[in-house]
Amino acid sequence: MDLGVGIAFLAAGLVVAPQRRTAVAALMVATGGSWLAGDLGAGLALVHRGPLVHLLLSYPEGRLRRPALRVVVVLAYADALAYPLARSEPVTIALAVTVVAAAGTRVARTNRSGRRSSALALAAAAAVMLAPAAGAVARLAGEPHNRPALWAYEAALVGCAVVLAADLRWRRRSDALTGLVIDLGDLEEGATLREKLADALGDPALTVGYWLAETGGYVDESGLPVDPAAAAPGTAVTALQEDGARVGVLLHDSAVLDDPDLVRSVAALARLALVNARLQGQVRARVAEVEASRRRIVAAADEERDRLERELAEGAQRRLGLVAELLDDAPDGIPGQVCAARAQLREFARGVHPRTLTESGLAAALDELAREAPLPVRSAVSGHPLAPALAATAYFVVSEALTNTVKHAHATAARVTVTVAEGVVTVEVADDGVGGVDPARGSGLRGLADRVDVQGGTLDVDSPAGQGTRIRARLSVTP
Repeated sequence: MDLGVGIAFLAAGLVVAPQRRTAVAALMVATGGSWLAGDLGAGLALVHRGPLVHLLLSYPEGRLRRPALRVVVVLAYADALAYPLARSEPVTIALAVTVVAAAGTRVARTNRSGRRSSALALAAAAAVMLAPAAGAVARLAGEPHNRPALWAYEAALVGCAVVLAADLRWRRRSDALTGLVIDLGDLEEGATLREKLADALGDPALTVGYWLAETGGYVDESGLPVDPAAAAPGTAVTALQEDGARVGVLLHDSAVLDDPDLVRSVAALARLALVNARLQGQVRARVAEVEASRRRIVAAADEERDRLERELAEGAQRRLGLVAELLDDAPDGIPGQVCAARAQLREFARGVHPRTLTESGLAAALDELAREAPLPVRSAVSGHPLAPALAATAYFVVSEALTNTVKHAHATAARVTVTVAEGVVTVEVADDGVGGVDPARGSGLRGLADRVDVQGGTLDVDSPAGQGTRIRARLSVTP
């Protein structure tokens, strides 16, 4: 069994080496060689622990990507080279626990495509480190000779070498493709194509270049030039084409994609993801154009409302005032009818666009609404002044809500509050009426919801039957 451990790791390294898993193969050979060297003298009996722990914590890339893992491996090499320290039972137990914990943390932090391999390394670490830890515990308990623990340790080492070599030889290719399909199919908001590919392939230095026909070159997601000809040594260049036309290029570690079939499969997946990302970008641009167009329409409508209100106030209302003065001696009723028409025209103009809102601000305009409402209305506005578009939206939310209250709620009082905090404007109108409002059945509330949505906000209606109605709009200060 002792000889079998060394041969198993040496053979595993030879099996893995043709796949250009250079680092992993070297660690396997080092583990097997140092194990066999242990027969040359007691001082070398535990030297194999260093490369063994290094292998388990860096599998399958052979790289230690996190500082914490590097610290654990350095401690393992120090333990392996200091024979008196390595023979200490507490040190053996502590090393076993540390290695298993580090392997478990690595599984938790690994992306989905590499999680199976890191989980396999965790299982191997647990199996390999459990036996010496159990032997150390037994020695501490007064049992100096524990041959079953030694045999279990050697059997676990042989199994570790065989399983890891088989995993790299037959399973790695399909796992890489499966992981890429999963990761590239989940390009969530905020994650770039480069980040997903780098995470899936385990190559943080991977670069994605997008082909720009107008410049005849590649750029990355930040718009910076990407020159495949200037790639660093050891970097492979994989071209991405769609229907014979260049769409991009991948610059990646040659050891990450060393199988020609795997390279072609990854390139196909990356090409599809690149085209999909480009289409998503175009859709987002179109949506942004539509949103900007909606805002322009609302702004133009508000400007037209303001212009119409000024024309009514400065034209028709002023002329009606002059007519009323000229008709002071007219038959009874005529001057009163003219004054009533003038008042109705003033109310209409205020509904089109209130002059008070433009001249004095939102708080004054809402106070005016509250004073002229046919029921008691309390109004409170707090926070800094709003931009004209936001102020107009808040005003019309209150105006429409109070109109519905007067017409349908049978309320005895209403309350209006407007607050500005943390970049959000909250407009709330509540009454003590009969409730039961259905936003889907009222064109006024649907129109308000559309207008609020244009400002990047939401409109909520809470109206349980018999318990009053609460209309709340939340608007973003920077839509």
